[in-house]
Amino acid sequence: MFVFCFSCESETKQIRLTGAIFGTTYSIIYQGNESYNENFLKIFKSINNSLSTYIPSSIISNINKNKSDSINEHIKIVFDEAKLVYEKTNGSFDPTIGSVVNAWDFGPRGAIKNLDSIKISELMKSVGFDKINIDGYKIKKPINTFLDFNAIAKGYAVDVISEFLISEGVNDFLVEIGGEIRCSGLNKKREFPWVVGIQNPDLSNDKVYFKKVNLNNESMATSGTYRKYKIDENGKRYTHIIDTKNGYPSRTNILSVSVITKNCMTADAYATALQTMPLNRLEIYLNNNPKLKVFVIYQGDNEDLEFKTFNGFNFY
Repeated sequence: MFVFCFSCESETKQIRLTGAIFGTTYSIIYQGNESYNENFLKIFKSINNSLSTYIPSSIISNINKNKSDSINEHIKIVFDEAKLVYEKTNGSFDPTIGSVVNAWDFGPRGAIKNLDSIKISELMKSVGFDKINIDGYKIKKPINTFLDFNAIAKGYAVDVISEFLISEGVNDFLVEIGGEIRCSGLNKKREFPWVVGIQNPDLSNDKVYFKKVNLNNESMATSGTYRKYKIDENGKRYTHIIDTKNGYPSRTNILSVSVITKNCMTADAYATALQTMPLNRLEIYLNNNPKLKVFVIYQGDNEDLEFKTFNGFNFY
């Protein structure tokens, strides 16, 4: 999650709009004289009605229930980006893992009682983004496959809001939804590029920010396991990041992965994919993909917090 850092001095007018959306919060800060709040709410509603698995009447919900095979532009754009990241990560990012996520009680449908290896194996038969195809604005998928774009939807919404502001001639802005963020131009209160803080995974620590980062016309997204997890009746902890290869919660000492790219949708997808990888495999992957700027916080051998940076990820 990202927290904004501002100067108290104000030389020019800065508009800040906040609220709740997608089960989280948003903050949109931009330089201008007009409030686009109604425009933002319409954009959010359109995206929600397209991509939310928590809305029974959404387009994606009807597709998952095999009531429709029609998609719109929102789904088409997200599908294409998801397919690209799916291929580049050898399936580590896979939106068809939705039924398994639901089974572990991290989705809208609730958990399957007495979940065991047999049930997981059965569910995994419907997993595989390579089984899904779109032709124009029609989608083809196996009957039992459950599509879930929630791991990329917030980043996509950040991009849509950002592109709207750009179309209105707004050059200086920061858009954040649930910790996924995109910046453009300057924070005019400081006449300086935007600075954000990466939250400390140790929530008991008085130090709220682990590091601060300067974003210069860039996006950043973080995937973490330190907030969203469950503990079973035996006291066993498992995270919401499901390994797309075996259907079980990812076993990793990585607590947080932050990715910087131009578009937030791309950063969002890669943050999720990288979070599923063991640290050694993540390092190999990033050495072979030098365009991805990445910051990883992980738990060391002594359970202390340690971190690594890759491919020019720099702190403020």
